[in-house]
Amino acid sequence: MDLRSAGSSELPQSGAGNAGVRQLQVSLGDRSYPIRIGTNLLGDEALWSTLLPSVASRKIALVTNDRVGPLYAKTLEQALSNLGCQISTIVLPDGEQHKTLEGFGKVIDGLMQARMERKSTLIALGGGVVGDMAGFAASCYQRGMPFIQVPTTLLAQVDSSVGGKTAVNHPLGKNMVGAFYQPQAVVIDLNTLSTLADQELSAGMAEVIKYGCIMDEAFFQWLETHVDGLMSRDPELLAQAVYRCCELKAKVVAMDERESGARALLNFGHTFGHAIGSAMGYGQWLHGEAVGCGMRIASELSCQLGLIDISTKRRIERLIAAAGLPTQAPNWPAKAYLSAMAHDKKAESGEIRYVLLQAMGQAFVRPVDDQAVSQALEASQGPIELQD
Repeated sequence: MDLRSAGSSELPQSGAGNAGVRQLQVSLGDRSYPIRIGTNLLGDEALWSTLLPSVASRKIALVTNDRVGPLYAKTLEQALSNLGCQISTIVLPDGEQHKTLEGFGKVIDGLMQARMERKSTLIALGGGVVGDMAGFAASCYQRGMPFIQVPTTLLAQVDSSVGGKTAVNHPLGKNMVGAFYQPQAVVIDLNTLSTLADQELSAGMAEVIKYGCIMDEAFFQWLETHVDGLMSRDPELLAQAVYRCCELKAKVVAMDERESGARALLNFGHTFGHAIGSAMGYGQWLHGEAVGCGMRIASELSCQLGLIDISTKRRIERLIAAAGLPTQAPNWPAKAYLSAMAHDKKAESGEIRYVLLQAMGQAFVRPVDDQAVSQALEASQGPIELQD
């Protein structure tokens, strides 16, 4: 399916990201919700006063982790308290290795202990792990309570906080236990990127690059031009990138909420990346690092199948490298990858389906024989070519 019509290829003009709060809407009928992007939003009482009337109770469960909480929880707690909210904060350990049913249980325990109600609101303050676990808990607690995503990592801001996919990992596969459950709102405070570790910034760039690869060639070109500025945290460039990614994600989710068609293309690089994560052990590589390497493998496979030319493949590889992401796949036998990928959610009737490129900005999904995949895996275990 061609996603190139899913939004304009024009980016906000330089400086637009700092001109107040930028607004987007995820259009899903009665499950529609706003995305707000700006600076100093955590303590913006006026913003929160507009969001909280959409829920019936001002009893708030704030779910964060022991890394993000000390940096940002007090600012948000104070703003909510000034609006008359009663806040109970649940602090989880940081890291993908804690994104488990046990971690999910800790959120449920905290909700029970705080006597949260069905009309109470859960706010997820953190990266993708916090957002996924807290969102899944919100979907289950008393059969569903409202929740708001407040993503603090680049990866969560551009991807995982938007679209309602919530889950925890299983030892045999990533995100295998979860639910589609849309938030009431997504609040993106770009200031939180200033404290993001360099490794986390690179991990987020994997998802940013993905959008250019699968649906927006002009955005990919823009990233090639501005990758150095993005990696040095130029605030205007980051604001533009976050806005464009959210715009694209919102349009795709509106077309295909439950990943029955177009939304599956957003998994470019993820089938290989999830295999790396599960086989290596969650927490060894960040999710975005595994996806970045997975995109290298997927572009290699696309090239070997004659779908894209070697120049396009090398453009992708160079951008992945410029973002500080791993470019060499772990040196495992192909059967180890294939075994891990057999548990991927995109497998149908036991057949693994891969997101491939047919041109820059155009993706599709199809099965590929194991021999071709094995050849692409072997080639991706070597260094990339920096020159055409």
